[in-house]
Amino acid sequence: MADALSVLVIDDDENICQLVRLYLEKEGYRVGVAHTGAAGLAAIERDRPDLVILDIMLPGMDGWDVCRNIRKTSNVPIIMLTAKGETFDKVLGLELGADDYIVKPFDPKELVARVRAVIRRMGAREEETARELSFQELHINLTNYVVTYFGREMELPPKEMELLYFLASHSNIVFTREQLLEQVWGFDYFGDSRTVDVHIKRLREKFPVEAPVNWRIKTVWGVGYKFEVK
Repeated sequence: MADALSVLVIDDDENICQLVRLYLEKEGYRVGVAHTGAAGLAAIERDRPDLVILDIMLPGMDGWDVCRNIRKTSNVPIIMLTAKGETFDKVLGLELGADDYIVKPFDPKELVARVRAVIRRMGAREEETARELSFQELHINLTNYVVTYFGREMELPPKEMELLYFLASHSNIVFTREQLLEQVWGFDYFGDSRTVDVHIKRLREKFPVEAPVNWRIKTVWGVGYKFEVK
């Protein structure tokens, strides 16, 4: 499968682009490169890559703005590259819709492992049969990655969609953050439990508890989260 999949690297550092291209092409991926945010957005529109590796510190339009613009029209998986390791930067990337992040300087083999993990999850989604759930004013179709809420199609990044589907498909069952990381992100995910909190926060903003429905995403203090249906 890997030889048919494409990765776009958006980074103004030519040495990093060449390094990433070298390692990914050895794995069989087709690799494109863009050195500015504007060029990256044009390449996404033109080439429809299967995954984007996006640097934050870009000239002109930075990675945050590029990520925002990508998420307006595409759910392509995004791995963010940043020289900043602070929690704030990681959380902001996740809130903007990134699927993963890696801090510079990084081990190319680790980056390849993360790309491979995302690609593997994509392949698993393609092979699975239709998965649909319906609740009051909510319909989730994970096969087509479509969620409708009060008759309106919602824009959810892939990981938000998968987290919502997993919780909803196990309604009224409480899961710890570690269990959700394992089930939704996979055994080989390199992040931490704060990733789950960020995605839950974003889902709650889109599906507020005040809405007149008989379900909600609930925090079970000291334990984790559940999709509660009354």
